[in-house]
Amino acid sequence: MIRLAASLTLALAHPAGAFDLAQPVDCTLGQTCYIQQFFDRDETVGARDFTCGTLSYDGHDGTDFALPTRAAMAAGVAVLAAAPGTVTGVRDGEPDFAPATPGKECGNGVVIDHGQGWQTQYCHLRQGSVSVAAGDVVQTGTALGLIGQSGQADFPHLHLTLRRDGKEVDPFAPDTDIGTCGAADDDVWADDITYAPGGLLAVGITDAVPAYDAIKAGLPSPDLPPTAPALVIWAYFFGPQAGDALIFTLTGPAGDVLTDRVALDRTQALAFRAVGRRLRTEGWPPGPYQGDVRLMRGADQLSSQTITVMVGP
Repeated sequence: MIRLAASLTLALAHPAGAFDLAQPVDCTLGQTCYIQQFFDRDETVGARDFTCGTLSYDGHDGTDFALPTRAAMAAGVAVLAAAPGTVTGVRDGEPDFAPATPGKECGNGVVIDHGQGWQTQYCHLRQGSVSVAAGDVVQTGTALGLIGQSGQADFPHLHLTLRRDGKEVDPFAPDTDIGTCGAADDDVWADDITYAPGGLLAVGITDAVPAYDAIKAGLPSPDLPPTAPALVIWAYFFGPQAGDALIFTLTGPAGDVLTDRVALDRTQALAFRAVGRRLRTEGWPPGPYQGDVRLMRGADQLSSQTITVMVGP
């Protein structure tokens, strides 16, 4: 079943036919991975997820279990069979971080038949990682490969598509008519999944505004010299909506370095922002510097993260 934000747990009704899916990735949602996009419930050119939220795009037919950075992808996160079944198709050899080959937008992937009309498809696996073959019988939790960024993928993730009798199904609301949304009273997940409408993926402290590509790769925050030309705190986040805000606070041994509120004017899938202060003396006071970032939606805090670096000789 699914648990919405504010700890609202939805009842598990299963009118879809007592078919359960386990989480298909070996990571902890909300900590080491997150859901970037849900099934599109909007029949028009717009998009909305099953809660009527904005975490989808037009025509999206699955659920995207994403990693925060390419460094997390390089470390290796397993893709797992979500239910028992027989592998009916595989593809490997498609490169990561490259334009999709026409007709191979799924990239490297696996298809599993679960019987009684149910099928799952796993897309964008890492090149060379697929570990099953057509005809293999798998159990729930069998490793299929690793999360990658092959095919038509702008970030490292697993795209999971669920089908019943050949038709794509929203696993969060399988028996709700497409074109409608709202809190569902049924799903096919065996365990609770928390719906996060947006959140921080990473924060850091550097001596200059970083390049976005470096942040997506997994930018570290090493200790800094006291002569650093600036102290910059940055945030990388998903699911922002127009009207949201980021609140940045940076504190050092001598007290507050900066406090800033950054208004967000666009609804996006992924974004980053940075604020900072230039060095105006001979050097920063040595010691620990703590950065705090909060992502706000109105009066509600969606997410927060803290980071500490040392400034010293």
